[in-house]
Amino acid sequence: MTALFEFVSGRIPLLVSFPHSGTVIPDEQAARMTDIAHTIPDTDWHVPRLYTFLNEVGASRIVATHSRYVVDLNRPPDSAALYPGQKNTGLVPIETFDGDPLYTAGREPDDQEITARRAQYFEPYHAALKAELDRLVAAHDYALLWDAHSIKSEVPELFEGRLPDFNIGTNSGASTPAEIAAEILAAANKSGHTSVANGRFKGGYITRQYGNADSNIFSVQLEMAQAIYMDEAPPFAFDEAKAPGVSATIRAMIEAYVQSAHRHFKR
Repeated sequence: MTALFEFVSGRIPLLVSFPHSGTVIPDEQAARMTDIAHTIPDTDWHVPRLYTFLNEVGASRIVATHSRYVVDLNRPPDSAALYPGQKNTGLVPIETFDGDPLYTAGREPDDQEITARRAQYFEPYHAALKAELDRLVAAHDYALLWDAHSIKSEVPELFEGRLPDFNIGTNSGASTPAEIAAEILAAANKSGHTSVANGRFKGGYITRQYGNADSNIFSVQLEMAQAIYMDEAPPFAFDEAKAPGVSATIRAMIEAYVQSAHRHFKR
């Protein structure tokens, strides 16, 4: 059986979470899925490859191995809408972002199966994530969470037009103080790519659940347009020419986050 996630504990008060980079779908589930589902198009493709500097900077990381089609680790466990009034994708998706069915007719997961998947996949990931945040607080008096994502640059079912390249979310300032988010955004703006804070993506369940600008745990979500580092069409190839510059920008953003948070907590 494939492990549910990969975890590395670091030496600085930063944990980077990769909830949507996994590609594993158990055989029993895959047998009921459509051809399009087998291509797992809504994966946050190659995102951990852009963060290979984490060992050097000493950050902790947790990387999901299973596909978001098995369970979406960045959705509320009750599938409540994160963005009321917009299309909602729940804890166990039944459609792609483009609206294509993931399961053959009549073979979608029922409530009992959804409950079982929540216990088997969702709860262990979040237990490990919370335990590491608690450890970081005990060791450093505070903890920083960075939730790493990417998405196709254009998804008409979810938003109009093309996304900015770097989309920083702090739950409209509720999960990280505005002055820290501003420094992260400034680091992104130096790259020449387009960037925005708290635009279409304000942060998903992980950002909102664990970060609190008034507490000792902050959280930030970074959603990237995939076009800046990969081919958005199957087989979703990694762009070796574009990726190093994107990785360098992410590192600059994270270093701005860590340094500005350190100043905030130590003043």
